Amino acid sequence: MDQYTLNLLVVGASFALYVGIAIWARAGSTSEFYAANRGVNPVMNGMATAADWMSAASFISMAGLIAFVGYGNSSFLMGWTGGYVLLAMLLAPYLRKFGKFTVPEFIGDRFYSQTARLVAVIALIVISVTYVIGQMTGAGVAFSRFLEVESSTGLYIASAVVFVYAVLGGMKGITYTQVAQYIVLIIAYTIPAVFISLQLTGNPIPGLGLFSTHTESGVPLLVKLNQVLVELGFNDYTGQHGSTFNMFLFTLSLMIGTAGLPHVIIRFFTVPKVSDARWSAGWALVFIALLYLTAPAVGAMARLNIINTLWPNGIEGEALAIDQKPDWMINWERTGLLGFEDKNGDGLIQYYNDKNAAMQEKATAAGWAGNEMTRFNNDILVLANPEIAQLPGWVIALIAAGGLAAALSTAAGLLLAISSAVSHDLIKSQINPNISEKGELLAARISMAGAIVVATYLGLNPPGFAAQVVALAFGLAASSIFPVLMMGIFSKRVNSAGAIAGMTVGLLSTVLYIFTYLGWFFIPGTNMLPNTVDNWLFGISPLAFGTVGALLNFVTAYVVSGMTKETPQEIRDLVDSVRIPRGAAGAIDH
Repeated sequence: MDQYTLNLLVVGASFALYVGIAIWARAGSTSEFYAANRGVNPVMNGMATAADWMSAASFISMAGLIAFVGYGNSSFLMGWTGGYVLLAMLLAPYLRKFGKFTVPEFIGDRFYSQTARLVAVIALIVISVTYVIGQMTGAGVAFSRFLEVESSTGLYIASAVVFVYAVLGGMKGITYTQVAQYIVLIIAYTIPAVFISLQLTGNPIPGLGLFSTHTESGVPLLVKLNQVLVELGFNDYTGQHGSTFNMFLFTLSLMIGTAGLPHVIIRFFTVPKVSDARWSAGWALVFIALLYLTAPAVGAMARLNIINTLWPNGIEGEALAIDQKPDWMINWERTGLLGFEDKNGDGLIQYYNDKNAAMQEKATAAGWAGNEMTRFNNDILVLANPEIAQLPGWVIALIAAGGLAAALSTAAGLLLAISSAVSHDLIKSQINPNISEKGELLAARISMAGAIVVATYLGLNPPGFAAQVVALAFGLAASSIFPVLMMGIFSKRVNSAGAIAGMTVGLLSTVLYIFTYLGWFFIPGTNMLPNTVDNWLFGISPLAFGTVGALLNFVTAYVVSGMTKETPQEIRDLVDSVRIPRGAAGAIDH
């Protein structure tokens, strides 16, 4: 059986499974659509949360970022994982105890203000739309290679599949679909990693193989990788790169952004009891760790394999001949995500850092005319990994299904968060409070369909690669949602005026900084500053500004609250009832 047919069968079978689950778990009420009727087992919820969490950025992009930057991008691992600890300890149980369906609903009730709820809805939509772009981009990358269609066609197929199981099933259908998607994606990610670890180190556990001896050279794998990178003029893989200050801010932004992501938080509204919310977060960490402990090994081993492919005889020998390119290069060139150019016409592919002075001097003496691997999209590395390592065809088909499962699972969660905010927090709460349950359920499904259309359009015109776009979404969540949730739970002093001002300042400052200094959506004729360190305010990267936005949110909220009326007593009692276990001294029992 040829590879295309195998890919089609495996991906088609996974899609049929998702649609079948959606039909079986169709939501028949708003409670089922928003919160799966609060009947999800903590272990299953942990697995679904892990799938919701491990998006295209985790599955497709993260290993690629680590592979081509090294130590500097370990902040993704630290930030995303640390954020779940914050979520489990500081937010999930208290929000579940409050007993609402959505994040804006909690904010509106806690801060006794429909305006606060509306601002939260706006923040949620901005965050979720930004995040979903990365998922649609990742789905397009996977489709364009493995089903041999244009990425735009792939997006339309992905959107159609999500439409069926998300609009039909709501949270109930999405939950059980995400359990299936987790199983698909973790198997798809792990099996190629095991094969490659065995090839390079003889160790079947990738996380341990990363620190094992490279079989061919007899030196530790990371030492070997450092050696070949330095020979080619790149920074050593395990060295510290860039600004430590920005790395700290970026890691913290990812942590608090994780704890403030609406589509992750609403998963904890689906369990029967408050204690189940904390258990769900714990199980989610276990399931996430299975992939996150493997990703650094995947990145390092893939980078070494790519270099060995391009320099089969070592840096002192002859480079790879253009007419001897392996099939994986030819296949990915067709997608436009990988590119080569024989600049000096010698029929070979020279790959090196042409910005390194010492390496450039050596290249000039050898007659090279610049780095001839002109394009390598980070998002293709994990998907191309089985082909690079020449693994069996069924493994390649499996990685295709896994990449799509990762993108679609998170996209569904994000779209549900958007549709819930529109139907429950706008239509039901503010536009038509007397709407029937049947009418609200219809509004939720129509909102979901509309969100899918918008997400598809933005996926066709993405502002960056998957992990970069997702990082921006985390910054927005860190600066707007996380602070107001923390203050809502742990501070009785912060009132509605403070919450509204804090969210507004946090969100606007972060959005403006990103637009100004990252040049995300460049408009011809404007004076938008280019994305260079010299132009950043105090040297702060736009991707790390979420931490600053969060600080501005906290400060603004407390200052404004101190200048306005105190929080009403019934709200102070409400905060006590959420924070203090029933039966404890001073608890409010109602």
